[in-house]
Amino acid sequence: MDQEKIITVKNLSKKFGDFIAVNDISFDVYKGEIFGFLGANGAGKTTAMKMLIGISKPTSGEALVANFDVKSQTEMVKKSIGYMSQKFSMYDDLTIKENITFFGGIYGLNRNQIKEKTAKLVTELGLEDALNKLVGDLPLGWKQKLSFSVALLHEPKIVFLDEPTGGVDPITRRQFWEMIYAEAHKGTTIFVTTHYMDEAEYCDRVSIMVEGKIEALDSPKNLKQQYNVASMNEVFLKLARNIE
Repeated sequence: MDQEKIITVKNLSKKFGDFIAVNDISFDVYKGEIFGFLGANGAGKTTAMKMLIGISKPTSGEALVANFDVKSQTEMVKKSIGYMSQKFSMYDDLTIKENITFFGGIYGLNRNQIKEKTAKLVTELGLEDALNKLVGDLPLGWKQKLSFSVALLHEPKIVFLDEPTGGVDPITRRQFWEMIYAEAHKGTTIFVTTHYMDEAEYCDRVSIMVEGKIEALDSPKNLKQQYNVASMNEVFLKLARNIE
């Protein structure tokens, strides 16, 4: 992991009327890091992520993503990142090849680049015989792997993954994390939200949000030592539910 900052967040807040969804959070993320962004449903994770990827304006505070300001340079932010949403984001009624071509175009790749990337992607995933299959016919695990690979088509500096392994079986989850490791090893920063506490163990560092605030931020090893527990699940319970 490099010590070059690739995300800088200072006093970032988001209000909806009187409700404070994200409350004055500050943190940094480094190049090549797998950064886990954890919290119970409603803790503010997805709202914070939406501000960082440039689709929701902060109420106050500031954030730089790949050295671009999320408020004034949203288009540059979007070009520098990949994004995989919680709900599978590819088109079920298009083939694998058509989806790759479509998203390649959105990411600004030319025809030759799309052709090269398609060949590389299907070889890596072993989908040569399925290229003309409708994405809707693929098992969920394969959809998720494909969606992650497509989010990397334009070689972004940072990939945001919003609960990417929700609903898939444990073996597929493990394979998915192997893909994450391989990408981080190349220097890509991975920013991942998850509610599976065992997945927190795979991250370089983890932040835990409780009611809109970051209550803890450190490596899984240090957090377990700090709270004198054996697992990240126990850390989470202590913080999120005040269970002693």
